Amino acid sequence: MDEVYCASKEFCPRCGTILPFPIKGSVMISCRNCSYETDAREEFKNVVYHTHIHVNTRKNPTAAAEPVTKKDYGTLIERTCVKCGHDKLHFHTRQTRSADEGQTVFYYCPECKHQEIEYS
Repeated sequence: MDEVYCASKEFCPRCGTILPFPIKGSVMISCRNCSYETDAREEFKNVVYHTHIHVNTRKNPTAAAEPVTKKDYGTLIERTCVKCGHDKLHFHTRQTRSADEGQTVFYYCPECKHQEIEYS
């Protein structure tokens, strides 16, 4: 006696295997694991699939490029650069060592491009 599974329409009701899409030009779906075969038009007539369409995407490579955004170097603070003496530096922090140790602070001078690192 064949065992029958109670499954979603995307699965074979005989063996539970995922049913493949029909071969191009055909409407028949054949299970790859057993001899089950069905007409896709009947099997999937009430199944709804969603499709996402991207609108307003640029297809023309000669179209104007997006404006270049300025790179974010971090917050600007009042701190003097040791190399050029500029009075404002950008900074950001990262956790570069183990969690029980302090963060590493990275400074960047917008004037001379000098970088400093402070382990806190």
